Amino acid sequence: MQRLFPLALSATLLTTVAIARTAIAQPSLEVIAELQQAPGNLTVTPDGQLIMSLHQFYDPPYPVAEYDNGAIAPLLPQSNSPVSASVLGLLSDSTGIVWLLDNAMGSDRSPQLVGWNTQQNTLHKTISLANVTPAGSFINDLRIDETTQTAFITDPAGGDNAALIVVDLEAGTAKRLLEGHYSVTPEPIDLFVEGNPLLRRTPERTYQRPQVGVDAIAMDANNEWLYYGALHGTSLYRIRTADLRDESLSAAELASRVEKYADKPICDGILMDSAGNIYLGELAANAIGVITPEREYRRLIEDPRLSWVDDFEFSADGQTIYAVTNRLHLSAPLNAGVEAGAPPFYIFAFEPLAPRTQP
Repeated sequence: MQRLFPLALSATLLTTVAIARTAIAQPSLEVIAELQQAPGNLTVTPDGQLIMSLHQFYDPPYPVAEYDNGAIAPLLPQSNSPVSASVLGLLSDSTGIVWLLDNAMGSDRSPQLVGWNTQQNTLHKTISLANVTPAGSFINDLRIDETTQTAFITDPAGGDNAALIVVDLEAGTAKRLLEGHYSVTPEPIDLFVEGNPLLRRTPERTYQRPQVGVDAIAMDANNEWLYYGALHGTSLYRIRTADLRDESLSAAELASRVEKYADKPICDGILMDSAGNIYLGELAANAIGVITPEREYRRLIEDPRLSWVDDFEFSADGQTIYAVTNRLHLSAPLNAGVEAGAPPFYIFAFEPLAPRTQP
């Protein structure tokens, strides 16, 4: 899942990003839900259903949940489930098909992309990703271009072999692109959250600091550009979606189309509004920030409850952004084998600088 360095050799770098000083009024933060189970990613269907993955690092009772009236319940059948226990990324399309990224870790299945019809509560489609996910893959997050029926997926993998995966949803085919490119691989920097570094305990009972590759992914309102970056990275990159779909481009030609877009702090999920603002969770600061259309980073909201902001999603009407927190740095896989990520976990809401789409 990650590039790992022995503790004694790990770079002890604290990453800082210049914060623009132009004032932006801090949006108010509203608690939508206090959860006993840690959410992973969140999506909202056209009719307003809040659907979330339950993060596999906390060994949840089931992988995908619907939130309604203050409680969560399984979205999928408990017997003969179409997915393993390890779903993280998920995204609803405009018809209510929720696409689930099943990374299959800890199971005998292969990674797959599964479409679930929330209107009929039935399986829509299953696309195997076995041929584009080498050992150690950890398919993480996705965006979908409905016009071309294309899914774009991040795979941080083992770090050095991180990549983007592009899926033709109609044909059910997939390709692995930009593997090992500097835009998808992690930088040798450490993440400190609340004063402590991420630590992984190895089977040999040593400790390693993980460096995680490409994680963040967003797409503009016109589906023209895909924005992405490593979790352990200080740069956000972009590439045209048309170039990722273009079968005629060689690997070198495709790599030459990558652009650095802006500096960023270490972050997990990101989201873009119609004005070009990119929202992210500044993990080291318990904050939500934004990269503006001028490509400057500004901190929007600071709150101690913003403890590992994992994902963002717009409400059904596009006027509100939801943010989920899960204190992932305190989960056993990232906390030296010690489980300390106690609830409550949160779904917050705040008003974006611009809506999802322009009126």
